[in-house]
Amino acid sequence: MQSSIGPSSSLRLFDDRVLADPYPSYGALRCTGAAVYLEEYGVWAIPRHADLLAILKAPDVFGSEGGIALTALANREILAGTVPASDGSADAKLRRVLSKQLAPRAMRALARRITDRAERLVDQYTKPGRFDAAVLARHMVCDTVMELMGLPDADREVLLSGAAATFDVFGPHGDRYQQALPLASRMVGMLHERLIRENVPPESWMGAIFEAVDAGQIEESDAVPLASAYTAAAIDTTVLGLADCLVQLARHPEQWQTLRRDPVRWATPAFHEALRLEAPIQGFGRLLTKDADIGGVHLAAGDQVWLLYGSAGRDPRHWGDEADEFNIRRPRNHQHLAFGGGPHLCAGIPLAELQARTILRALAARCFHLTLDGEPVRVLNNVLRGYSSAQLAVELAPRPPASGTLALSAKACQQGPVT
Repeated sequence: MQSSIGPSSSLRLFDDRVLADPYPSYGALRCTGAAVYLEEYGVWAIPRHADLLAILKAPDVFGSEGGIALTALANREILAGTVPASDGSADAKLRRVLSKQLAPRAMRALARRITDRAERLVDQYTKPGRFDAAVLARHMVCDTVMELMGLPDADREVLLSGAAATFDVFGPHGDRYQQALPLASRMVGMLHERLIRENVPPESWMGAIFEAVDAGQIEESDAVPLASAYTAAAIDTTVLGLADCLVQLARHPEQWQTLRRDPVRWATPAFHEALRLEAPIQGFGRLLTKDADIGGVHLAAGDQVWLLYGSAGRDPRHWGDEADEFNIRRPRNHQHLAFGGGPHLCAGIPLAELQARTILRALAARCFHLTLDGEPVRVLNNVLRGYSSAQLAVELAPRPPASGTLALSAKACQQGPVT
């Protein structure tokens, strides 16, 4: 039941037809208002960039606890105690546990290892002259995250299916939600079984979590929920964002050549432009803890808002008339909201950037041209957007340059986004 007066819509946001191409619906919502009540789900959609950013910067008004997902079951059973669903001091306490492992200094220490992995995988996948961008991205990111977390490779498929299912569970009741629940539960059960002190290397992320438990910084019951949140977020968002970046570059050969000529400058902006254009996480919820106005629409305490990150990335009010176009030269494209914002800004941004940079730079050194080899296959997920398969054809360079702008180095791969 709508608790406040404002524009409303009968849009079925989570229907397959809309999920396959949500952007016309997003455009209609942006034109309708700053906050639009979705009658089907009893939630206020927030489609504009400026309003999303303001909400993300006001966690004392728009809380995460109990409001991330659209069902009470998911908020209570899947998300309770995790970083995304915590506020204030509880959120800060959980974030501190892995802050050292995700800090720039830690990324510099990882750079050589990640670079070597990227070069090895790119050489392996491109040799036949064609490869699946989604498979390459999954291989790169899963190997990295599972190694860092301290998980055995045998658990890869449970983790992959469970992470995607977890995001499906954030959506409304329906067939997709019901099918996802057992997969998400299976992943949580696997993590509880595998992530015990006897199984994890002390230098891993999980080892750091257990150290925090022993030091009294967090409770024992916080350990696995903390690990599951970081694992799911670190895998799907980076995999989908990287695969989409490769698809966009294949569709825009002139921009691929721009990146090839100067990958140190353009690799990271290319990744961020893909994240802006096709946010891997299309939406999350928040719960109002007090009354608030959004663009002249009054909302009451207890109302839930649904933050449309996918819409904000294409809002012409912020990005201009060419908001629907892919352009790696776009100024300040790293200011997108695909990683969230405010106190809940994704802690794993440096790791995601490092993995994307190394893959893009390795491909730039190896491939003259990238072209689509058939139409990519979309993932249909309540929250995630990206490709399950994306075949690319490549024209290989005779050998990676030994020096010059295309040469890779661990030092170069430590660089952040060009602003």
